[in-house]
Amino acid sequence: MADTMHALEKNPNWKGRRGPVVLVIMDGVGYGKYEEGDAVKASKMKYLDWFTKNCPHTKLKAHGTAVGLPTDDDMGNSEVGHNAMGCGRVFAQGAKLVGESIKSGSMFEGATWKKLVKNVQDKNSTFHLMGLVSDGNVHSHIDHLKAMITQAHKEGVKTLRVHALLDGRDVPPTSALEYFEPLEKFLAEFSDVDYQIASGGGRMYITMDRYGADWSMVERGWHAHVLADGRQFASATEAINTYRNENSGLLDQDMHEFVIAKDGKPVGPIVDGDSVIFFNFRGDRSLEITAAFEEDNFPHFDRVRRPAVEYAGMMEYDGDNHKPAQYLVNPPSIDRTMGEYLTKSGVHLMAISETQKYGHVTYFFNGNRPGEFDKNLETYVEVPSDVVPFEQRPWMKCAEITDKVIEAIESGKYDHIRLNYPNGDMVGHTGVFNAVVCSMEGMDLQLGRLKAAIEKAGGILCLTADHGNSDDMYEHKKDGSVAMGADGEPKPKTSHSLNPVPGIIYDPEYKGEYDTEKLNEGLGISSWPATLMTLMGFVPPTDYDKSIINLK
Repeated sequence: MADTMHALEKNPNWKGRRGPVVLVIMDGVGYGKYEEGDAVKASKMKYLDWFTKNCPHTKLKAHGTAVGLPTDDDMGNSEVGHNAMGCGRVFAQGAKLVGESIKSGSMFEGATWKKLVKNVQDKNSTFHLMGLVSDGNVHSHIDHLKAMITQAHKEGVKTLRVHALLDGRDVPPTSALEYFEPLEKFLAEFSDVDYQIASGGGRMYITMDRYGADWSMVERGWHAHVLADGRQFASATEAINTYRNENSGLLDQDMHEFVIAKDGKPVGPIVDGDSVIFFNFRGDRSLEITAAFEEDNFPHFDRVRRPAVEYAGMMEYDGDNHKPAQYLVNPPSIDRTMGEYLTKSGVHLMAISETQKYGHVTYFFNGNRPGEFDKNLETYVEVPSDVVPFEQRPWMKCAEITDKVIEAIESGKYDHIRLNYPNGDMVGHTGVFNAVVCSMEGMDLQLGRLKAAIEKAGGILCLTADHGNSDDMYEHKKDGSVAMGADGEPKPKTSHSLNPVPGIIYDPEYKGEYDTEKLNEGLGISSWPATLMTLMGFVPPTDYDKSIINLK
């Protein structure tokens, strides 16, 4: 039987250290299986190498079923990774929940789907599907889109438009045509109705901003999708090929917006009376476009016009604020997170990152819950990110984050601190190998600074990651050799890896309380909450996943 919510029991045999237990999430830093293309191995990592050589450590699973995804072929991501690290158990995640709802038919039997279909039938209006078109399975899956198109046709929807975002981050960086060409053919097969792609663009150029980092992305998306205002093309494939011919180094994620038109007239503006579904299941990059559709008082940009539509998301992206108001699939119900247990137990804690990952160490870490559990005990700190391409400033804000963490350690106020260095993931997604090396070496300097602060304070430093990325920067063939591009250079890989991640514990005042010769193996990153609670002198909940350490 699962534990109910209560203060944690204190361990009678060990009260923990005098200083704080600090969890460092090195976002996107895994253990690579190839020498070539591993930017972590290629970097001069003086301190990470020292920790690996001198501290008890293990390899933790951070992908697939270990973080609640459908299969072990599914790469991990920051959302599910932080859920697992904050919640201590594995919950079925968006990709799996959506797939199951389509398979069972429950999505199409739900009130929201029926309402949106009836709306366009009653008004003879257009059914719009908007989202990321790939099989990356991190934010969306093209199979979900196709299932909705098929069902809409089955239910008599006559006019349907797809507003299609290019991926290139969770799939190979220039793979868009592998998805868009088949999608255009798929839509054309519905010859008795009017189904077309209406607009699109790269996910890092339009629509999919997060954490308020760059609202101009959402504005560009609004202009393309809703206002049908943008450069016109006869088809999405024509748009993609034209942009690539004009810029040979262009990655899918950075492609400018495009609008599909016939005889100079856009085929799919979103207007009053239409129905709109944003079919991404992951919340962080879905909330801002949702706000643009739903909020009456919207200060972020001039929408020019806001059509009166029936809008729904694939899932509820923000459970506390109930955004969006309508959605197709219930999100995972996550309770009794580590943060809630710690505050119930009187623990003072701090969570910090820069803008790009601030929501991960707070919202996602807390089980998709915004805000603090107890403002008197928790301090959340956001360091504003640079609004420039990450390869241009690959060190990002790791030094500024470290400044604040060291200040917090020295204050003696906190029992637990968690921080995220985004470098390995955000720079890893650019595919620029040398920039990733620079980002790793910049982060490593900060690990050295934390090491000194922990030694002085008598705390414990735990190093891990939410998933891999920078450890696998080249595409590889099935035989393990590097795939080469037409230019004779290795093909860059911008997606996450399936590699395990570190589970390292640096305890400079260790006195033999637990076994350091052999940490528990075969575990996932969901083992961190039980581990951290143990190191703080608490007894973890009985249904939490196993700690990586064993007390003697």
